[in-house]
Amino acid sequence: MTATPAPLPDDARCPCGSGDVLGACCGPVLRGERRAPTAEALMRSRYTAFAVRDLEHLLRSWHPSTAPTRQELAASLAEEVRWLRLEILATADGGPFDDVGTVEFLARSTGPHGRSRQHERSRFVREGGAWLYVDGDVG
Repeated sequence: MTATPAPLPDDARCPCGSGDVLGACCGPVLRGERRAPTAEALMRSRYTAFAVRDLEHLLRSWHPSTAPTRQELAASLAEEVRWLRLEILATADGGPFDDVGTVEFLARSTGPHGRSRQHERSRFVREGGAWLYVDGDVG
């Protein structure tokens, strides 16, 4: 079972809610053309990856110590969930000169069981110049 990215043109609004178009926001990060400069930028790109079902970006941006298997993640992405909105609530560190950071967010979705929201305080590390998602406290 593999997740197939949902097609989204570069001139479409980026799902992460930045207000920019995909080609100037998360698109180049998802395609591996550039790295996310901050933990928040990586968080936004990961939200976009969930929205468009981009398995490769999610695996590439997940710290190996906590990443699910390809099969587990593919099964998760196969679920009929439509991501509606991302709201960044707070950030701590995670800037261009930091090696750790946290991003607190609220993500809203809809699926087979109705509307849902995920409130998480995510932890990120930068290794080899690349930000990686480590884990998060869901509340």
